[in-house]
Amino acid sequence: MKSKYDVLVIGGGPAGALAAKTAVEKGLSACLVEKRPAIGAPVRCAEGIGKEALAEFIDPDPCWISAEMTGAGIVAPDGFEMTLESSMAGGKVGYILDRKVFDRELVWQAADAGADVFVKTRASAPVIQEGRIKGAQLESCGNVTKVMADVVIAADGVESKFGKWCGIDTTVPVREIMSSVQYVMTDIDINPDATIFYLGNEVAPEGYLWVFPKGKRAANVGIGISGRKSGKGHRAKDYLDRFVKKKFPHGKTIECIIGGVSVCRPLECTVADHLMLVGDAARVVDPLTGGGIYNAMYTGRLAAQIAADYIAKGDLSKKALMAYDREWRASKMGKSIERNYHIKEYLIKQPDEKLNAIIHSVSKLDLKEFSTLTLIKELLKANPKLLVELGALAASIR
Repeated sequence: MKSKYDVLVIGGGPAGALAAKTAVEKGLSACLVEKRPAIGAPVRCAEGIGKEALAEFIDPDPCWISAEMTGAGIVAPDGFEMTLESSMAGGKVGYILDRKVFDRELVWQAADAGADVFVKTRASAPVIQEGRIKGAQLESCGNVTKVMADVVIAADGVESKFGKWCGIDTTVPVREIMSSVQYVMTDIDINPDATIFYLGNEVAPEGYLWVFPKGKRAANVGIGISGRKSGKGHRAKDYLDRFVKKKFPHGKTIECIIGGVSVCRPLECTVADHLMLVGDAARVVDPLTGGGIYNAMYTGRLAAQIAADYIAKGDLSKKALMAYDREWRASKMGKSIERNYHIKEYLIKQPDEKLNAIIHSVSKLDLKEFSTLTLIKELLKANPKLLVELGALAASIR
């Protein structure tokens, strides 16, 4: 490990990997550190991503694609299922990834491009000189090293501490943290070509439950509920166990993952002098779906591009790096996050009877474009009253 880099990336997920890879492709020296002993593990993700979204960053490889989806279903609280098909979308729906392999591939690409990579290496404190962040103190197997950098990119996930140490308020309200549990299950009867989402306050209060296929008889079966709905006898795991007992009584659980997902608005500011926050650390997860793979890769790549521009200009002040903050907020991704936050806030307040009515209003949809926005537009067409209830937001959706 060198004592000085142009860019120091903290975190080896998709955001960190794209940041490190992009930095070296821009001619910068870059170091990526990951606190866990292995890239990609444990997996705390349902592992779904759209085909076109993935294609922006990497060509698909069967080595890290568990399944290819051609449709989806949404199950109302009363058990009615609305099916979503994609014959008009050219089959461009999505993949279920194997994140353990996928994340490693992204980091391997960063390493092959020229980035230094160190695992089981934790950032324990920022290095601050003259009131500015100049690097980080790193701990690895009992050894402590100070590594200096022109820019630090914090990609340390939903539990992000580095930004907080640097004075950025990264707090997420309890009600906006999804308490999540996921089982990897096998020997279960599923539709291997479609993702299924279950809604309802008895199933997943202020959240949803999902079945994402990973083969003909295997799937990620998980749940996310509002943190404020979690309590004794009503934990996310309790709801998931009841569902599994009823739906997959003979299934076998081969992995259990527990964690939290932020479904809040992004941080008010994602930069400081010599510092940029990306991915889950910046709270850019989609508030409606909880999906964050695309947003992580997008912000990781963008942060490195902006860093390269301003390293060349010799100005890494917060004012200069705000170009990153402004650009992602103005992007399609940024606008989608803001829109979906309002839709999420509307939906979590609805009683089961209202959710039943909305989902019953359309029994089957054949989408020209398979996306959350297209789905919401179709639901609005079938439920004109929603236009009034969503108010000004409805105009931007249409």
